[in-house]
Amino acid sequence: MAAKARTVYVCSNCGYESLKWMGRCPDCSQWNTLTQELRQPPAKASAATGRSSALPVVDPAEVIPITAIDETDEFRYRTHISEIDRVLGGGIVPGAAMLISGDPGIGKSTILMQIALPLSEQLKILYISGEESARQIKLRARRLGVDSPNLLLCCSTSLEQIVSTIDQNAPDMVIVDSIQTVGLASLSSSPGSVTQVRESAGRLIRMAKEQGFPLFLVGHVNKEGAIAGPKVLEHMVDTVLYFEGERNLPYRILRAVKNRFGATNEIGVFEMNREGLREVPNPSALLLSGRLPDVPGSCVACIMEGSRPVLVEIQALAAKSAYNVPRRTATGFDYSRMAMLLAMLEKRAGYSLGALDVYINVVGGLRLDDPAADLAVVAATISNLMNRQLGPDIAAFGEVGLTGEVRMTGHIQARVGEAIRLGFRRIICPKQAVAQLGSLPSDVELLGVRTVGDIRSLLG
Repeated sequence: MAAKARTVYVCSNCGYESLKWMGRCPDCSQWNTLTQELRQPPAKASAATGRSSALPVVDPAEVIPITAIDETDEFRYRTHISEIDRVLGGGIVPGAAMLISGDPGIGKSTILMQIALPLSEQLKILYISGEESARQIKLRARRLGVDSPNLLLCCSTSLEQIVSTIDQNAPDMVIVDSIQTVGLASLSSSPGSVTQVRESAGRLIRMAKEQGFPLFLVGHVNKEGAIAGPKVLEHMVDTVLYFEGERNLPYRILRAVKNRFGATNEIGVFEMNREGLREVPNPSALLLSGRLPDVPGSCVACIMEGSRPVLVEIQALAAKSAYNVPRRTATGFDYSRMAMLLAMLEKRAGYSLGALDVYINVVGGLRLDDPAADLAVVAATISNLMNRQLGPDIAAFGEVGLTGEVRMTGHIQARVGEAIRLGFRRIICPKQAVAQLGSLPSDVELLGVRTVGDIRSLLG
């Protein structure tokens, strides 16, 4: 008698399996993430051979010495979109599996269609959609100016059918939009479940490695902003790209959080318009447009996003609180770091913040991870507390410690050079950085500070 299928509960966040439902996953401590799945029992071993029928005897794989591998013939497909090539580390590597994720409506399908536009002139691209019809894709392609016979469309959610289509057409690149809609008929669980996403992605990634075509997978995000499905999906692919930005704002940030073929701290900046996503070669000028330089509580920070210096405006607002516990809100800046800087200002610099609501905002939708933004946050907060504005030609960078000291950061030349190029003539920086900088234009002044208390004398 054939063994019956059993019911298991799988965590959609970490893949933990349990025979009974639990409200909280004991592995990742997330609540209400265990979903029910029907699991088929494994095949029994044969009485004659003692081996399972699911593991047939095959010829061993070919092995070669590492010294016999030639690494000089690395080849990448250039998309001719400099922002995307920068994030990918110079272009698309043949055989690479890339996962792109973001909020609904952020522009994932749009950017993939724009990537297909220049590549379809020389490559055969297969675009597989499980969410839209071929007519809907055609309407988007017409709006973006994509019209090439090398771009093949396929609307299917069956993994078996998708694999057969890839084998028949032998494309040079495959786009799957999205992996959560693809399902394997032999699995009883519904598409989008942990097992379906893991097995479907694994099969497609193996095909990409064996046949040598680049694979783009579109992934949904959950309400916390993380990629939906099992966490192992991010480990299976070579590159993980996050598309960030507010849907009500025109700016989009493409960020690589994992990249086996390049750096993970590069970003690409785009602007959404009617014709699609337009790359922004000078994000500093875009992020500073519309700035009011004579208003207290504003400071321009010189940060580094990968190898690119970016100037961004940081705003601070401190107001009397109407509640017993004042509010602390940070948009685009780490909340814990903001709380640390506010506590340091009260303890070391003597500013009373216990009865004030404090709000920190990074203009333009950018999220800052560079510790060099600390000095700009502190300067903007002090400016608002004293109701005295910083000069319109002042920019700042530097890490701030718990004792109030201003510490050195890297890439000083790049930060100062970008600030000078955009017209800033007074730059607040760590005291040690002044001696390390070479010759500067005569109208440029470096304002070296040793502690946050030195900022008070720089306010107008």
